[in-house]
Amino acid sequence: MKGFLVTSVIAFNILVMTYAVAVAFAQLALVGGAVMNLRRELRRNLASRKDDLFAHPDTPGLSVLVPAFNESPMVAECLRSVVDQRYPEFEVIVVDDGSTDDTFDLLREAFDLVPTTRVIPQDVPTIGRILELHAPRGGGNLLVIRKENAGRCADALNTALNAARHPLVCTLDADSVLEPDALLHIVRPLVEQPEEVVAAGGVVRPSNGMVLRRGTIESVTLPRRLIVQAQIVEYLRAFMLGRIGWSWLNSVLIISGAFGAFRREDVVSLGGLHPDSLGQDADLVASLHRRLRLERGKDYRVVIVPQAVCWTEAPQHRRDLRRQRRRWAHGLGQVLWRQRTAMLRPRYGRFGMLVLPYHVVFEMLGPVVEMLGLPAVIAAWWLGLLNPWYALTVFALAIGFGMVVSVAAVLADEVSERHYDRWRDLGSLLLAALFETTLLRVMMAWWRVHGLSDALRRRRSAWASMPRIGFSRAH
Repeated sequence: MKGFLVTSVIAFNILVMTYAVAVAFAQLALVGGAVMNLRRELRRNLASRKDDLFAHPDTPGLSVLVPAFNESPMVAECLRSVVDQRYPEFEVIVVDDGSTDDTFDLLREAFDLVPTTRVIPQDVPTIGRILELHAPRGGGNLLVIRKENAGRCADALNTALNAARHPLVCTLDADSVLEPDALLHIVRPLVEQPEEVVAAGGVVRPSNGMVLRRGTIESVTLPRRLIVQAQIVEYLRAFMLGRIGWSWLNSVLIISGAFGAFRREDVVSLGGLHPDSLGQDADLVASLHRRLRLERGKDYRVVIVPQAVCWTEAPQHRRDLRRQRRRWAHGLGQVLWRQRTAMLRPRYGRFGMLVLPYHVVFEMLGPVVEMLGLPAVIAAWWLGLLNPWYALTVFALAIGFGMVVSVAAVLADEVSERHYDRWRDLGSLLLAALFETTLLRVMMAWWRVHGLSDALRRRRSAWASMPRIGFSRAH
């Protein structure tokens, strides 16, 4: 019996080491792709291209879809940052999904809303009944729809999609703020390559520590809470290196629902966003991949645009972060299960042969492997199989590699954007990277395992708003 146990522990430790090496090489490949993509973007004369896009008479209209549920601390500033965007023709459609706070009252006061009438087609199915429509008294490009709560963000987005009157649609979270010209940046690939690019995603950054002046970013300072600083590092790594690297490989699976642009006809042809999905953003992109691979073959792209920046509030407390990451893992499990028939099938190209297997092996099962690693170490120590120096070396290499990737993300952001000018801020981010690579990583792995368990049990979870602090406002 002991011999079988020894053999099992040795075999499992070899498996974990092989897995860790595979993760390292995969991340290095994404880092290399992200560097290539960022270099290509920096070489472009983006200012002139952006101005040409604004002035061109054929630039298509855009509908910005904003679902809102109990977003009173943020929603007014969010809409100010959108309605003041420089774009030839666009509209903003806010869906108040049965908020129980003063979200609508703040909108009515900020934008002088009055009741209005308008026929909204039923191009995609919805659940919650529309109660009333409101628009600014003096006219404008804003429409606010009040509806019954359906417990799903996707239903609010589908309601806004039905009301959208322009060929391009952009999803935006109600707790977000756009940088100037963000709309021009995110639609640029859709306009310049209309036959090739089918969707574009922006870069999302935590807004904690931001100061606003009527929807315009006045300054950005590093927040004091370590858990928020660690999330800044994580977002930088996920977007500046991860998703931009996937964009270079033409294999993007997740366009953040916080800021993404699509062609309305493509979303409508899918029947809108899946109403029961907690990861409706990834579910939409995965469904696009699946359909377009069969219809167009290789002639389409889903891209990430580094210059299209959206700022959104990150959780301030551990319990809120736990709830968020558990929901994200649950949503990813749902998406991968729905796309299971495309797994490892050559007819689906990169989507079936690379994207889905990667996310199953490294994103969905990664936390499980990490959580099983600690019992394996304890078992090896109990059986006298653990070499302390070997274990410390492996641990140091794992932490060191994670730090290298995080530092690369921080430096890439510093070179391209320079949001944090003080050396003290950069030093704090590096310390936060150490915390994120060690303790926070273990906590998140545990929360993601719970989220995967929720997905396997098909547990239903409603759309719940996270406690918000809101933006600081300049006087």
